[in-house]
Amino acid sequence: MTPVLILPGLFGSEDAHWQSAWLRDHPESRLVQQDNWDHPNLNTWRARLEAALEDAGDAYIVAHSLGCLLAASLAGRPAAGRVRGALLVAPCDLPATDKLHPGRIAFGTMPTAELPFPSAIVGSLNDHYMSLDRLTLFARLWGSELRNAGLAGHINVASGYGRWPGGYRIFEKLKARTHHLDKIPQRKPSLGRAASSAW
Repeated sequence: MTPVLILPGLFGSEDAHWQSAWLRDHPESRLVQQDNWDHPNLNTWRARLEAALEDAGDAYIVAHSLGCLLAASLAGRPAAGRVRGALLVAPCDLPATDKLHPGRIAFGTMPTAELPFPSAIVGSLNDHYMSLDRLTLFARLWGSELRNAGLAGHINVASGYGRWPGGYRIFEKLKARTHHLDKIPQRKPSLGRAASSAW
């Protein structure tokens, strides 16, 4: 069974978080552990992710918040070829996140390159970490399918998201898009997908 790498965001994901439930419900899932959840650094976080991909071989990614930017930062790097697909839930916008948590994050600028693996974004209408306009923009830039969860906040414990069966269903649809492939697809930037296409 293909491993699933779980990528939390700033401060990690507490026990009641849907990512923690995902780890309990799916034995093929693995947490990509970071040394410092409180002061994320892109280079050190990405090194951990790339090491996890090297260990796993091919893998899926399920990311939340800053973890989505970590996954997106793989674009243009060899490790991206090991990613079969990525579910990106409530990606954060670095300028907005820095206002909410000043001085904590060293992640540079927002990644803008199209992702070389299939991806789906789940966002909401009222996320303080990413406006709907910015969510739509980055879904288009990354070439990701976009699903609007409505008034779901940051899709975390504070907005009522503990165990999340709906997320499991979205992930299964993402996996279904990759099962027929013999190898990881490498798409040219000029052949991007419409971000808002329905599943």
